[in-house]
Formats: sequence, C-alpha cells, structure tokens
Amino acid sequence: GAGKAGLRASYWLLASRRAAEVACGRRGWPLNGGDFERRCGRPGRSHGGGGGPAAGAAPAGECGARVGAAAPGPRPPRPLTLCFPQVLGWRVAAAVAWSVLLLPVCTAAFVVLSGLDPFHPVRWISNSFNDLYTSYVIFCILLMSVVILVISIFNAEFYAVVPSIPCSRIALIGKIIHPQQVIHSVVHAVMGMLVAWCAAVMTKGKFQFLAVPCAPSESLDDAVPQMCLNEYHLFFLLSGAFMGYSYSLLYLINNMNYLPFPIIQQYKYLRFRRSLPLLVKHGCVESLYFVRNFCVAYYFFGYIPKVWISTTMDLHIDSKLHPLDTLTGLLDLSLFYHAWLCGVFLLITWYIAWLLFKIYATETHHFPVQPTFAEETDQCLPKILNSNPPLIIKFLALQDLMLLSQYSPVRRQEVFSLSQPGGHPHNWTAISRECLSLLSDLTQRLITQQEAAAANGRAKQPAGELKVSPQTPGAVVTEDMSFQSQRSNIVPRASMSSLVKSSLMPLKTSPGSDVGSPFSSPALNCKMGILDVNSPWHGSVQSPHVVRRGPKLWTSGSDLQMNGSHHESFPVLSAARVGSEAVQPSFIYTWLQNKQEQIKNFLSKRVLIMYFFSKHPEASIQAVFSDAQMHIWALEGLSHLVAASFTEDQFGVVQTTLPAILNTLLTLQEVVDRHFKLPHVSSKPPRISGSLVDTSYKTLRFALRASLKTALYRITTVFGEHL
Repeated sequence: GAGKAGLRASYWLLASRRAAEVACGRRGWPLNGGDFERRCGRPGRSHGGGGGPAAGAAPAGECGARVGAAAPGPRPPRPLTLCFPQVLGWRVAAAVAWSVLLLPVCTAAFVVLSGLDPFHPVRWISNSFNDLYTSYVIFCILLMSVVILVISIFNAEFYAVVPSIPCSRIALIGKIIHPQQVIHSVVHAVMGMLVAWCAAVMTKGKFQFLAVPCAPSESLDDAVPQMCLNEYHLFFLLSGAFMGYSYSLLYLINNMNYLPFPIIQQYKYLRFRRSLPLLVKHGCVESLYFVRNFCVAYYFFGYIPKVWISTTMDLHIDSKLHPLDTLTGLLDLSLFYHAWLCGVFLLITWYIAWLLFKIYATETHHFPVQPTFAEETDQCLPKILNSNPPLIIKFLALQDLMLLSQYSPVRRQEVFSLSQPGGHPHNWTAISRECLSLLSDLTQRLITQQEAAAANGRAKQPAGELKVSPQTPGAVVTEDMSFQSQRSNIVPRASMSSLVKSSLMPLKTSPGSDVGSPFSSPALNCKMGILDVNSPWHGSVQSPHVVRRGPKLWTSGSDLQMNGSHHESFPVLSAARVGSEAVQPSFIYTWLQNKQEQIKNFLSKRVLIMYFFSKHPEASIQAVFSDAQMHIWALEGLSHLVAASFTEDQFGVVQTTLPAILNTLLTLQEVVDRHFKLPHVSSKPPRISGSLVDTSYKTLRFALRASLKTALYRITTVFGEHL
C-alpha cells in the first residue's frame, strides 16, 4: 500500500511539474534546473545534480540584484528599457492630438471675430458659418495642423526640468545667438508666416491676396490693368514672422521650456480648464505688444521688403493707396485690429500646444518597487533612481517616491521588505543611498558657493610650492593646494560650523587701495614686501615651519595699519621675505600676472563692459538651486519613509541608516542657514503674481528650506526619546 501511495504521489508531482512548465513556457521563461525552481515559486533547489546557471533572473524582493549561482561568463549590463517612447512618447502624442482637435474650435472663433459686423449681426453670423465649410478654410486647418505638429516637436526637443538661468547679460546674449536657438527662432518665424498667411486668407477682403489688379494713374480708361503689390497682405506675412520670432525669443528669456511639476496633483482636464482663461488673457495682451513693436519696426524698415518683393515678383506699387510705412497708413484701425487678431490666433494655438505638453509631461508615473517579471527589472523604482536615466525620468521617479511614501502603505511595505533568498534590504538600501547622495551633493555645492562668496575679491597666490631649508627658523612653507581641495571634499558635520563661519567672516576694505586689493597682482605684493595674509596658510601655527589659517575675506595693508595689527605683521613679513628669496617666480610669469591684473582692473572701470559682464547676485543664487525640486522630493520621500518605519518596518531595515540620514539632514540644515545669512541673499520669498509663464524656480530655495525643517521635525516627532 505504501508503494502504491508513493507511486501515486510521484505521478501527481510529475503532472504538476509539467503543468507548471507549460505555464512558465507561455511567459517566455527559460526552464533549466534551479532557475525554474526560483521563477515558478518553488524553493531554490536545483535538479539533475548541481544547480544550473541563473539566466539573469531577479527575485521579487530586490530590484535588479541577482541571487543564486552566477553566470559562467561576465554579462554586459542591460540597457535601460524605460526609454523615451515608453514614458514621454505617448504623452507627446496625446498632447499633439488634443492640440489638433482643439484647432478647429480656435479657427471657428477666429473666422467669427474676423468678420465682425455688430450693426448687422444676423448677416455676420450667417456669413461666418458659411465660411467655415469653404475649401480654403479646411485647407488652412490642415496646414495649421502641420504647424502645430512642428511646434510640438520643438517643445518636446527643447524641454528642460532644470531651468537654464544666465547669470550675466553676456551669457543671455550667448544663449540667444547659440546655433540651436537660432534654428528655433528661424523655424518659429517661418511657422508664424504660415499662420499669418492662413489668417489673411480666412479674413478675405483686402488681405487675401499678395498681388491684386490695379490701373496705372496716368493711363487712359481703356488701358490694360496691371498687377500691383498688396501691401496689406505683405504686412500680415511680415507681422506673422515677427510674432513667431518674438515668441521664440520670449520662449528662451522666460524659460518657457521649463517643466514645473505641480505641487497638488489634479486631473489633466482640471489643470487645463484652470489655465485656459489665463492663456487667453496672456495671448491678447502679448499680441497687443507684438503688434505695437512691429508697427514701429515697419515704420522704419518696411520700405526694404516692400521694394525687394515688388522688384523680385515684378509687381507694381499702387500710388493711389497710402503706403503702410507712414503714420497715415499705420493709423488704420481695421489693419491694427486684424493684425492683433492674427497675433491672438497664433499665440493661443501655440500656447495651447505648449500647455498641453506641460500637463502631459508632468503627469505622475507609477514605477513598481518590485518587478513582477524579470523583464521589468530595469523599470522598477530603485533601479531607476540608481541608474543614469534622462532627467525627466529621474524627476518622475523621485515624484513617485514622494507620493508612495505618503499615500501608499502597501508600496511602503515593498520598500521595507527583504530579498528572498538572502534576507537583504536591497530596495531600501538603493532608495536611501540615492536620496542621501543627492542631499550630500547639494550640501557640497552650497559649501563651494559660500566659499566662493567669501573669497570674492580675494587676492590669489600663484600655484606651486615655495620650499626653504628646514634649518631656517620662521620659514614659511607653502604646501601643495591639493591638500586643501582634498579636505573640502569630505566635510564632517562637527567641523561644518567653524568652516562655514570662518569662510563668511565679514571684513571691511578700503575702496581706494590698490595694494592688497582683489585686482592687484600677487607678484606685485611680493615685490613690495607685503605678505598675502589671505593665503590659506596664514593663521594658527601648527609646526615651526608651517603657517596656516582658515579662509578669510581679502584685506589690504592699510586695513592692517588701521586695526593696529601692523606691528604684529613684521615677523610674518620677514618670514615671507626669506621664503621669497629662496624661490622666486620667473620673470615671464610675473609679467603675465601683472598684465592680466592690469587688464582686469582697466576693464572693471568701464561701465559698458561691466554692464554686460557683471553677474547678477539673484540670478547666481537661483542657478545654485535650479534643480532643488528633486532634492525637495528626496527630503519628503526619505523623511516620510523614516517616520512610517517606526510602525511599519518589521525587520528594522531603516534603523541601520537612521544616523546617516539625521547627520546628512542636520549638515544640510546648517549649510542652508549659513546660505541665507550671506550678503545679497533675501530671507523672504518674492511675491509672484499669477501669470501663464511659471516662475516657481525662483523660489525653490525657500521651498527647500521649509521642506528641510519639516523633514527634521517629522522624524524627531515620531521617534522622540528614542533618538
């Protein structure tokens, strides 16, 4: 009986295995030994003596980590499968589709308003509806669809999640004349001319054709009519090109390619409906300014294209009509109204395409924490965060991390889970490591910016080493500057206060002094017997042969005398002379340094040059925090996960990294507080008026400061006395 029962059990086990093989084979899984056991839910035990090699499988407990037997040879890393078409491709397609679908509505509104006749409303409405079914209106809609497609392609190619902020006027000019921006402007000018041509054709009347028949003024009644240039049509075409170029220029200056992610998640329809009245208002006002600027430009330069086109196309100019490049011709209210309406039509259609792209591109994306199948390994959240994807993918992943840390307990359990087999917190390790890396990079960037602000105008010593014999008492040894750069890379939190405090020590300088000023030559100071007290090694003496000090603001020799420290500088000056006598810089090097400082001093006194080259303090500060949005999401996601781990972390995986998290947050808090105490740094956010163009990147540093304090309070409130 026992033998029959054993045979029966073996039969059912074999049958169940065959069924599992068929099921796994449908999913495209390789079925070899231990790999089958691991993928099909059985314990990790191989059959047929010795487990077969794992074919790149990833268990559900870890994202992208390989467990089990290694492959016999090195396997190249798989490319990131979460590429542009899967995330942003369908969003661009949806935005273009909706823009094209809304185009007939905008065209119908333009046709109705272009034939405005308030004294005969019935005829006005009937003629407008009859025009909507004509062939030229349908052709214009098709041509406008191509224009919207081109504009949407440029929106998708020039988008940025980190705004580009020029710190000086010369940098802004460099962006304007950049080849990519030139192509962008030229294409938009051509597209604007096509829109203006469609608007002129749909308006009809005197704007419809470029060449119209006319009779010469001195001819007889039976003379043959000639073809004359219709300057109204030319005015429309040139105004469209001007508006397209102006749109491209403002697109660059106002950072309209910047994609701001919404703080409050809403449906796409609600976001579009909320922005639509602001879009119409902005388009009407901006078109008014564009038409005004174009009228001024046409008054001075309108004769050039008019003569060139009439000569090229062999068209006459009708002398019976007033030319439009005069005050009498430009004071035509009908011309001004239709040109303004053409600009409104152009801007609204382009702004709708731009707005829909922004709404679709910043929509949240759900990244799985643990892959369901092996093919989805590269698409899970920890893998995306620790890889090098496009910036928009990184932003969407951090946004998803922030949302799951607040509103998804089930996904938080996946973050806190352990890998099987092995029992390692790979998901939490990958997520926390990336968040801490982002925050540490921001801390180091702020420290560098604060040191640069403290060293603004500090005289620089020539690089190199000045060595003297060790028997000489009081000799000054200048060590290699690489030691200081190595120290600045690793900054512990305990020494952060003294480092930042010493680098931000305010000292007053004499505005008229040349010796010791930031524009004076170090070699010149050396020849005059003045030691650069701003060198990194002036200060506390740690050895008989090495003199060091922390970083200070530059000062001058006159300030030393005013402060009563002139008598204390004599031993140091003598030591500097001893060191300078030992090793003197070459004459060519000294001469080049002097010429460089003289040229810099000469240019700094020229108002026009400083107008273009001087850096705006506020723009420089905004550039430092231009990508602070992902740091804010990293702060919120990390702090919410740490707070939730107090009750949800069953295995205690967060406790191992809690000291590092608190240390990183407190260090960043100290550095941010030091930043807001710098000169020219406002402590209050500016008031932002409601506008279609988003300027939230200008206040990211204030949002970062608030999020950082909230994150610290969130963690300390939950853990309390356990810290």
